[in-house]
Amino acid sequence: MFELLVELGFKEIEIGFPCSSATDWAFVRDLIERDAIPSDVLVQVMSPMRTDLIEQTATCLKGLSRGVLQVFNPTSAVQRRDVFEADRQRIKDLAVAGAETALRMRDVLGGTKLSLQYAPESFSQTEPDFALEVCNAVLELWQPSADDDIRVNLPATVEAYPPMEFGDRIEWMHRHLAYRDRITLSVHPHNDRGTGVAAAEMAVLAGAQRVEGTLFGNGERSGNVCLVTLAMNLFSQGVVPGLDFGDLDRARRVAEACTGMTVPPRHPWAGDLVYTSFAGSHQDAISKSLRKREQRSSQWWDVPYLPIDPHDIGREYSALIRVNNQSGKGGVNYLMRTGFGLDLPRRLQIDLSKLVQAYLDEHGGEVSRDLLWTIFQDAYCTSGSPTSAPMAAGDDPDVLLAALAQATGSRFPYECLELTVQDMASGSSCCFAHVAVAEHAAWGFATAQTRSLAVWLALAAAVEKAGSTNIATSSP
Repeated sequence: MFELLVELGFKEIEIGFPCSSATDWAFVRDLIERDAIPSDVLVQVMSPMRTDLIEQTATCLKGLSRGVLQVFNPTSAVQRRDVFEADRQRIKDLAVAGAETALRMRDVLGGTKLSLQYAPESFSQTEPDFALEVCNAVLELWQPSADDDIRVNLPATVEAYPPMEFGDRIEWMHRHLAYRDRITLSVHPHNDRGTGVAAAEMAVLAGAQRVEGTLFGNGERSGNVCLVTLAMNLFSQGVVPGLDFGDLDRARRVAEACTGMTVPPRHPWAGDLVYTSFAGSHQDAISKSLRKREQRSSQWWDVPYLPIDPHDIGREYSALIRVNNQSGKGGVNYLMRTGFGLDLPRRLQIDLSKLVQAYLDEHGGEVSRDLLWTIFQDAYCTSGSPTSAPMAAGDDPDVLLAALAQATGSRFPYECLELTVQDMASGSSCCFAHVAVAEHAAWGFATAQTRSLAVWLALAAAVEKAGSTNIATSSP
C-alpha cells in the first residue's frame, strides 16, 4: 500500500500509530531501516497527549531524515464530561503539556527534521471558542517560524453537521488562529453524514491548505474522506490534483487486496458502473456525442453523462453502455457499432431494440455483446448459404429482387423499402436491406467481399425473413 501511495504521487503519507501496536511500530521501523521512503515524501506518525507515548513515538522515527509528529487530545464537551471528567482548563493543560513533550523530542531527535502538528480531536463537536483557545495555547508554546513547518489539523472526527457549517468553522479558525501566516491549516474530515468530500471542499475554500484522507474512503465507521473522489473532482474541473490516477483500477485492486474491503460498483470515479449507462435516453445521447466527437477529431471532452474521459483513468469505452430492459435503440446500436463495426439504419435500430426488449422481458438480466450478435443473426441473417448473385444484375436492388422472385416462383412482388451498404474495416462490404413481400416486411443483413454480393445476400435474407420460400441454397 505504501508503494502504491508513492506511485500515485502522494508527497505526505501517514505511516502508522507506533505506540498503539507492535505491528505499527515494526512497519514504521521497516520503512526507515530499508530506506524505503523516497526523499521527496514526508511521512507522518501520531500519538495521544501522554508524555511516555509521545516519547515512544518520536523514538520510533530515529534514523528518518524528516517526518511529521502529530499529537492530539479530545476536546469536545461530551469527552470532557464523560471520558476525562475534566474542565476546559484541565484539557488545555493536557494539550500544552503534550505539546511541550513533542517540542522537546523534536530538539533531541538528532538527525531528523521533525515537523510538529497539533490536532484537537473531535474538533467538529468542540465549541469553536475553546478549540481556538487550545490551538493558540499550543502555538504560543511552539512559537512557529516560517522554517518550522508547524501544522494545526482540525478533524471532523465525527461528521456532525452540513458541509457549509464545517466550512464556516474552518474559516473562523483560519481568521483567528495565532501565527496564521507561519502555520499550515489542515483538516481531517470523516464521512458519517455522507458529505465528507463536500466538507473537505468547503474547508479548502474556507482557508484550509491541507486535507487528510484515505484511498476510497477507508476508515472508522463511515470512513474518512475519499482522496480519490476529492482529487478526481478537482481533475474534472480542470484543476490538476498532482496525483496519477491513469490506472485507477489497479489502485483499486491493490487497495482492496490490502484492506480486504471492496470498492462499491457505484463509488464515485472508481466503481465498476460509474461510467456505464443503462437508460435508453442516456445511451442514445452518449452514442451520438461520441460519434460526433470522432468526426470532429476533438481533443476536448464534452460528452453527456460522462464528466471525464474514461481513458483518463485507464478505462475503455466498451463498458460505457450496457443493455438491459431500460435500454433503447441508441444503446443497442452503440454495441453493434463498437463491437462489430456495424452502424445500423435507424429503423433497423428500432426493430432490433424491440427484439432485445422482448428477450429481456422473458429472461431478465442484461444482453452482452455476444448475445446481442446471436439475436441479430437469428433475426436478420439467412439460414442458408447463397454463393453468387446474377452476373448482370450488379447491385441494383430492383433487378436483384426480380431475380429472387423468379427463382422462388413467388406470387407476390418484392419491394425494396430501404437499402444501406457500408464498407467494413476488413475491406469487405455489408448490406442492410428492408424488403416487403405482400403485407409482410423484414430486414436482412449480409457481409461479402464485394458490394454486389453483399446486396444480393442481404436481399435474400430479407425475403426469407419476410416469409417467402427459403431460397438461400441457390441463386439464379
